[in-house]
Amino acid sequence: MNPLSVLVGKAVRRASRLRGGGSALPGLVVERLDPGFMGRALSTLEHGVMVVSGTNGKTTTTKMVVELLEGQGLRVFTNRTGSNFTRGVAAALLGEVDWRGRLNADIAVLELDEAHAVHFVNLVRPKYSLLLNVLRDQLDRFGEIDATTRLLDKIAAATTGTVILNREDPRVAGLAPTVRDAGVVYFGLDPSLRSTFPNDDELRGATGVPAPSDLPADVVLEQVDGNGAVFGVGGESVPADLRLRGVYNIFNAAAALAAARTVLGGTADQDALFSSLSAVEPAFGRGESLTVDGQPLELVLVKNPSGFRLGLKSFDPAGHATMIAINDNYADGRDMSWLWDVDFDSLRAAGVNLVTGVRAYDMALRLKYDDVEVRGIEPEIPAALTAFIAGSPGQPKRIFCTYTAMLAVRRELSKITTVEVVS
Repeated sequence: MNPLSVLVGKAVRRASRLRGGGSALPGLVVERLDPGFMGRALSTLEHGVMVVSGTNGKTTTTKMVVELLEGQGLRVFTNRTGSNFTRGVAAALLGEVDWRGRLNADIAVLELDEAHAVHFVNLVRPKYSLLLNVLRDQLDRFGEIDATTRLLDKIAAATTGTVILNREDPRVAGLAPTVRDAGVVYFGLDPSLRSTFPNDDELRGATGVPAPSDLPADVVLEQVDGNGAVFGVGGESVPADLRLRGVYNIFNAAAALAAARTVLGGTADQDALFSSLSAVEPAFGRGESLTVDGQPLELVLVKNPSGFRLGLKSFDPAGHATMIAINDNYADGRDMSWLWDVDFDSLRAAGVNLVTGVRAYDMALRLKYDDVEVRGIEPEIPAALTAFIAGSPGQPKRIFCTYTAMLAVRRELSKITTVEVVS
């Protein structure tokens, strides 16, 4: 290990945090100074590295896996900031290693953007990979959906221990034959729930390739009722009450359980696993609930048709004031045509109080075509948030937002209420 590169990286990280800078900059610096830094820092972990990737659900699923494993006594390193590029992982490592570059952990569980995950596995071969789904998302970055599938295929092929796959997504399940050096484990759904979680072909009205739902799954989501669920685990149906909001997060819980069980093997304490699962709070911006003027304000991240549809299905608009914040910065994806693939009928009865963000007028136009009343348009997020809060006193509030819009909203909310700081 090059102690100088670690010390320089730590210094940049400290300076960046003092100036309120981005979390990934120190990682970029250490990558340039010492390209082998990540590989060496992660090479000594007893249980190796797990990569979590896919179009939707990476942040929340990673958080669940981490907390499930910590509940079993493992020391887990993860990129908690949600910076899911390789430089984000390097930056997170700088915050955890000592000056010699040694990491005090048993396993690393890392959320990685599909494209950057391929770069990562070329540097560090993961022992485990958890691959969630393939949906049309940020076509300006990844191209067509088959290109995203090929990225996940490379992650699976580089895995040395076990690949955990979503059997309900035909493109993800279809990766199994290409796994060369690892075993394969599946998570899945009871057939009665498949219509609630359509794959990409079903979302677009195509018949697609039938999902191979007869594959044996280690964990199956059997029932969903609000925040409650029943999971099939090892032939037993286990009920759980979750703090997570949204049906999509409950399916992610099945993925997290399968991943944790794979790492733990026969040593897993199932009661402790479900106790940990029930205690997991939403990841920041993913169904996160804050308090403003004595009323709940929920943040719901939306970044593609599937995520927005499931968000609308999960959160009843009745009795809530609603704002939608849409940006088209690089991290959101520049091509916002995907908004036209979302059905906004559920918002028709209550309407939308405000739309904001760089693409506020595009969002307002889209809502008009679904006969959803929009009561205000304000492209500047700080002004919109102030008006939204002032205009709906005594009423629960909900904001659907793209990634950079969510960061801007949280930044403004931190001035008036308690917001979790992600460091």
